[in-house]
Amino acid sequence: MNPWKVLVVDDDPNVREIIRLYFEKQHIEMIEAQDGLAALNLVEKEAPDIIILDVMMPVMDGYDACREIVKRFDIPIIMLTAKGEEIDRVLGLELGADDYVTKPFSPRELIARIKAIFRRMQPRKPNHEPDAQQSYEFNGLTIHVERREVIADNDKINLRPKEFDLLSYMAKSPGNVFTREQLLEQVWGYDFIGDIRTVDVHVKKLREKLNPYISNIIHTVWGIGYKFEVES
Repeated sequence: MNPWKVLVVDDDPNVREIIRLYFEKQHIEMIEAQDGLAALNLVEKEAPDIIILDVMMPVMDGYDACREIVKRFDIPIIMLTAKGEEIDRVLGLELGADDYVTKPFSPRELIARIKAIFRRMQPRKPNHEPDAQQSYEFNGLTIHVERREVIADNDKINLRPKEFDLLSYMAKSPGNVFTREQLLEQVWGYDFIGDIRTVDVHVKKLREKLNPYISNIIHTVWGIGYKFEVES
């Protein structure tokens, strides 16, 4: 039985009921809310493992709810949206969502996305020789791999799980150029079915958090992808 608790936030009771029926078949515990404000209260009270968050809702929409949840909690978020435009998908990712599903959606697809996120949350067995190094230091920036901490100028930088995974993966091979496809495969996993722009959004967030301490360490290689490099 899956020990997962999923918060579904949607103002349409029919959508919530459809999701509930499929969740019951998968033995997934579901709690629900009909707007973003109610969702915030439930996150505080119930501590769900993942949140399915609709965009268009009364009282507090999904974007505002996502922004507040990311500030206060470290819980994966999948956005549900009836909007298919790229700008809306990217906005959700920039606010901190981990994935998105566009309405109308298949419940099977939604469950597949949830399972993919849970798999990525589990410790991954390396597909290469084990890395004995437990930390990396670059001009005042220290990445503690086992503790999953990033320290700069004696300050701890608060990174979301996937931001840390992305940073530590590139830091293992400073100077190497990685394509977006490579980063998706190695950091998000081969089963990731979201937008390749996810990499760009996470790089942007990393730069925003790192730049006050050490700038220009994640470089854009135009037409290819990114590389981690610290000037000596």
